[in-house]
Amino acid sequence: MQSRLRLGGHAVQPLLLMFPLGLFAMALIFDLASLLGGPKLFGTLAFWNIVAGLAGGLFAALAGGFEAFTARNPDAARVAFLSLLLDGSVLILFAVLTLTRVRGQDRLADPGLLVVEVAGLALAVFGAWFGGRFTESNRPPRMRRTAFRSADDAAGTRSRTV
Repeated sequence: MQSRLRLGGHAVQPLLLMFPLGLFAMALIFDLASLLGGPKLFGTLAFWNIVAGLAGGLFAALAGGFEAFTARNPDAARVAFLSLLLDGSVLILFAVLTLTRVRGQDRLADPGLLVVEVAGLALAVFGAWFGGRFTESNRPPRMRRTAFRSADDAAGTRSRTV
């Protein structure tokens, strides 16, 4: 079974997942620059990157939920639901970071919040990798990537016996 939510022949959920992942990574870079002595504007930019990442992550989680609930293969459904739990936990973690930063005047992060942000980004990267297993396990066996394909088999010139 392949992904049911497709756009231009590609699964939608992995495409939507990269947008918040990039925004969370940029927020980490801006926070790091702000803590290393950059202008306070970097902290504000990091805050708004997290807010935009939460909005994009919500759409990615909705697409992942649709995939999880419509999966017919039990193994694919298990991977999809675990991926959905990982995505949801990342969104909750970054929402807590956002709410913690709202109290500050310039919405700056302190070193403790930066450590939590690094852990959240690591969890998001792991969730994106783990969610990739869902699309890989849904491909037909003839289209799955294998580590040891010969050049003849990849070109389709290998003779097949019936």
